Amino acid sequence: MKARDNPFSADRVLRIRYCPLGITWPELLERLKALEYRAAVVGPHGSGKTTLLEDLEPHLRALGFTPARLRLTEEENSFPPDALRRFITELNMRDVVLFDGADLMRPRSWARLKRKTSRAGGLIITSHRPGLLPTLIECRTTPQLLGYIAAQLAGADALPSDLIFHLFDKHNGNLREALRHLYDLWAQRRSCAQNVSKVIKDYHLPA
Repeated sequence: MKARDNPFSADRVLRIRYCPLGITWPELLERLKALEYRAAVVGPHGSGKTTLLEDLEPHLRALGFTPARLRLTEEENSFPPDALRRFITELNMRDVVLFDGADLMRPRSWARLKRKTSRAGGLIITSHRPGLLPTLIECRTTPQLLGYIAAQLAGADALPSDLIFHLFDKHNGNLREALRHLYDLWAQRRSCAQNVSKVIKDYHLPA
């Protein structure tokens, strides 16, 4: 099977947008306004924090703001000093900084950045832990959410619920890793829905 034909390929997964649990987008935006656009999107790995931050951009633009993005990863966990300095000096009150991976900064660097971005109209971050800014939303995942996303991607090819629950538990609720696992599984056989008994046996699932 070619990678582009796999329903769980990276480009297809990236088209799935954030699904807020227990809150609507208007409610989320109203909460963000009440927090004066300075808030944190909190949650574990693979829970949708980055996707939610991306999905906030068009809403902020509709409100007249200009999103200004920063990003740190475990592989690239620091900024070139000159680049960050230029970024900060160019901010104004119409900018809302969207900072993905704020918890990767050292405490002193984070305190400095938070203070210097006060010239912006807002600062919205992602973090694995609460406390850096007031929490806007805590991203969480469920097996049902994984099943919903998998069904959207696989279309008519139903996935056994036992497999969904198994992958959710195996990857500790990390949907990104569970979907990668489904990509590998799908590549091994034309459809996970075919030969379900073999899938259950291979992955030690309860029959």
